Amino acid sequence: MPRIIAGFLRAFFRLLYHSFAWSYDAVAWMVSLGRWHTWVDSVIPFIQGSRVLEVGHGPGHLQVNLGRKGLPAFGLDESRQMGRQAFFRLNKFMRPKLTRGRAENLPFQAESFETIVSTFPTEYIMLPATLNEISRVLEPGGKLVVLLAAWFAGRGWIERAAAFLFKITGQVPSAKNQYQYLLQPFLVAGFIARLEWINLHSSRLLLIIAEKPIKL
Repeated sequence: MPRIIAGFLRAFFRLLYHSFAWSYDAVAWMVSLGRWHTWVDSVIPFIQGSRVLEVGHGPGHLQVNLGRKGLPAFGLDESRQMGRQAFFRLNKFMRPKLTRGRAENLPFQAESFETIVSTFPTEYIMLPATLNEISRVLEPGGKLVVLLAAWFAGRGWIERAAAFLFKITGQVPSAKNQYQYLLQPFLVAGFIARLEWINLHSSRLLLIIAEKPIKL
């Protein structure tokens, strides 16, 4: 059963990110009970420097908010449909700096960024090829910020139902491993990595903060 659910979710997310990208915001709002933008914006305090790359920019909401804070970020996404949405959203406020590509082959020069951020990525973020590329384009001392998962912590029946749905569909990591295993791919790739928890009203977020060491 878990494999069937996982296969269904992969197909669903692929459609949501491509053919049905027009519905992404509505679906995200529904599954998060209206908290999606708040969850995504939680990464902003962890961003350092002014040279920022968002991997998997989606419809561009974080790009807009970063630009409004004086941090116009570069954005990369594999989806042409998401790129189109983000371009039109950003173009109302600033000059978009978006490119289409894959995280396993970043089209940027070495040590180009001080921070790379990714919110709710799929398993590609854990791939050695992805982490090696991120390490390559981060400057020494640079930081990778990954918003990995969210939990509902409220006691209302809607929140409890949503939490149960997130659990059975595997949208949050398994608690029995105490989450530390999630750091392993980042450590193998040479990062100094830690888990970061954020407690919000009726929800809890899990981030991975991975820093590229400074060579002495």
